[in-house]
Amino acid sequence: MRLEGKVAIVTGAGAGIGEATALLLAKEGASVCCADLAETGQKTVQKIKDSGRKALFIKADVSKPEDTKRIVDKAIETFGRIDILFNNAGIVVPGRVDNTSVEDWDKTMAVNVRSIFLLSKYAIPHLKKTKGTIVNTASSVAIKGVTDRAAYTASKGAVLSLTRAMAMDYISDHVRVNSISPGTTDTPSFRGRVAQSEDPEEARKQLITRQPMKRLGTPEEIADGVLFLVLNDFCTGITLSVDGGMTM
Repeated sequence: MRLEGKVAIVTGAGAGIGEATALLLAKEGASVCCADLAETGQKTVQKIKDSGRKALFIKADVSKPEDTKRIVDKAIETFGRIDILFNNAGIVVPGRVDNTSVEDWDKTMAVNVRSIFLLSKYAIPHLKKTKGTIVNTASSVAIKGVTDRAAYTASKGAVLSLTRAMAMDYISDHVRVNSISPGTTDTPSFRGRVAQSEDPEEARKQLITRQPMKRLGTPEEIADGVLFLVLNDFCTGITLSVDGGMTM
């Protein structure tokens, strides 16, 4: 129970990495505000409550200022403090620069980057009080380029740079800011994208091959990395690669 008495906000908490991290933080003793655009976030909350811990579901679009402010305000109203912010919500839109629509580009940047700016903007005054920490979800593709992911890769590169900037800005306030860079992870989102391929079985094989370990990561393995960044007081401004060797 290393997080007993702490309060965490997790975005994209309804499935995959967000769900696994919310459950792990709760297991370690934190009360968790689970934010998601989908109602599946309510299921994550119920799992946490069933384990005897406290949790709250907030239905929100993290690309919208009014929704992100509401997440932070609700966390303070319900639990009185914020110690951990896990900016995890994100989308993957395939495409190259020449065939990515302006709308898909803007939506990717709004969900993957602007949401981090907005939630951090509203949460940092509270994190200063608790000497808290922020973890942002980047990606291994921000370090090693892959095909057909122009908007997504650009957005995750922005996450890496924003993380370093924030770490420098708030180090004197004792607020640590780090990012985690997952490799290809077996999440519902991943399975949905593979299912849309012309040959799903072949697509899955190719995506597995990207990792030298020749397997997909699990949401729980990424969550373990997030917990490390939350707990390690000597880490700030870094990205932790949990990617099966993809970027080595």
